[in-house]
Amino acid sequence: MVNISFTPSEDIIYSYDGTQGVYNLGDIAWTLASTALVWIMIPGVGFFYSGLLRRKNALSMIYLSMMTVAMVSFQWFFWGYSLAFSDGASRFIGDLRYFGLKGVLDQPSIGSSRVPALVFCVFQLMFAAITPMIAIGAVAERSRLGPLLVFVFVWSTLVYDPIACWTWNSNGWSSRLGGLDFAGGTPVHISSGTAALAISLYLGRRRGYGTERLAYKPHNSTYVVIGTVFLWFGWFGFNGGSALSANLRATMACIVTNLAASVGGLTWMLWDWRLERKWSVVGFCSGAIAGLVAITPGSGFVGAPAAVLFGFMAGTVCNFATQLKFIFKYDDTLDIFASHAIGGIVGNVLTGLFAQASVAGADGVTVIPGGWLDHHWKQLGIQLADSVSGLSYSFVVTTIILWAMHYIPGLRLRCDEETEIVGVDDAEMGEFAYDYVGLDTEIPIRGEYNGNSDVIGATGGSREPPHSQSLQESEVEKVPPA
Repeated sequence: MVNISFTPSEDIIYSYDGTQGVYNLGDIAWTLASTALVWIMIPGVGFFYSGLLRRKNALSMIYLSMMTVAMVSFQWFFWGYSLAFSDGASRFIGDLRYFGLKGVLDQPSIGSSRVPALVFCVFQLMFAAITPMIAIGAVAERSRLGPLLVFVFVWSTLVYDPIACWTWNSNGWSSRLGGLDFAGGTPVHISSGTAALAISLYLGRRRGYGTERLAYKPHNSTYVVIGTVFLWFGWFGFNGGSALSANLRATMACIVTNLAASVGGLTWMLWDWRLERKWSVVGFCSGAIAGLVAITPGSGFVGAPAAVLFGFMAGTVCNFATQLKFIFKYDDTLDIFASHAIGGIVGNVLTGLFAQASVAGADGVTVIPGGWLDHHWKQLGIQLADSVSGLSYSFVVTTIILWAMHYIPGLRLRCDEETEIVGVDDAEMGEFAYDYVGLDTEIPIRGEYNGNSDVIGATGGSREPPHSQSLQESEVEKVPPA
């Protein structure tokens, strides 16, 4: 039963386990507002990914962003929150004390005594929801949609929840070791980016890999910009809200978040300009995301000057990391590993170097030894251990999940060639991002693949015009009228 009363200023007085405390309504309001800010980031990821793809696969990414919110919301209620943040957690994962959110009410949260567990729960849900959405962008243009429902539930349980537990639960091994990860460098970005690499390797290359057929430009750069706007806007809640209080530390987190994104965007754009002498908005957006990723673990620990370096290093390292897929010949369609896994590692390492006790202590509560700036030399080693652990664990367990599903009837992720030709939107959804999706330039003569020179293309449905026509008809249409 909830046992609360109010102060004369209408703040909440709680009594739990024989102790009393006060929840400031401003802290609760800021955390709930940040929850909404992080929520809007999830469709932001969908729009960002959608704009980068070909139009015949554009809608599926936006759909997946909403599907992920729904599936993870259920998983978080079912047992996700308990596995990540139960009081009786081991060094690795929690127990089922809060199964079905039983007993998650007015008690102080394990994340901070400033907000009740119920508020902390819904705020952390948004982090749990956006992480698998980042990862499953790797299925772009070559996956069945149905099995992804199962994958998201299982991946959240076996990958995200344990990493969140050891990073943010006060009982977790990284937390106890002294790891500094303010808002999700390892649980969100390294885990999702590495999972994207595992997915890319499992699914294999798309049809036409290595040819000009896949040398396409983003079909809708406006979607890329809109997605970036949603992400940048929401990241103020992602990082600033992680203070779980409306205070100076939250303010500093917002300042360094905006600064790192700005410098990251400019840096990436300038690196791209050197090659093509074009001012690429897609390049700017990619760099801004890289800067946001990198500043995430350090946003509550570093000052504004360090944020400039975070943005520059992220914009540089992540830009060049996009070449890894060509060197090792894997098909990471959206460069998720380069942007999120590499960006998360950059952020963790720089946090170990530039974390300051004075910045963390701006909330009046947090005490840390700091990083190299504060002559705490071993912090870098702790950050590296946390990064390598998150990367290794996510890659191995994600690969196991994918291959386990591969051998379960109906759960194999890889779509057939016909779906790739027509597009995931039409084949899997029967719907489109636009009223018309032109496929003439994307559908080759079928005879190239099956030896039948009488048929061109694949069969579309719904509002899509028919793509099957005889070669003779095609030739007749090309003859000018007499």
